[in-house]
Amino acid sequence: MSTPDFSTAENSQQLAQEVSCLKAMITLMLQAMGQADAGRVILKMEKQIAALEDEAQATVFANTVKQIKQAYRQ
Repeated sequence: MSTPDFSTAENSQQLAQEVSCLKAMITLMLQAMGQADAGRVILKMEKQIAALEDEAQATVFANTVKQIKQAYRQ
């Protein structure tokens, strides 16, 4: 079986579009799995944030999860 190509764009605009796409995809996946399971996934993401040692990375991750949660609730 071949390894899929997950290369990312080199320019910032394209990379930002890829990240937005991934956020939307995660939101749709959470909506499809149901409230109880989606809640567990979100809790695990939040625990992962709490375990991060790099404060800057934790802030970015927390903001991303916040955006996903907001989109999930819509």
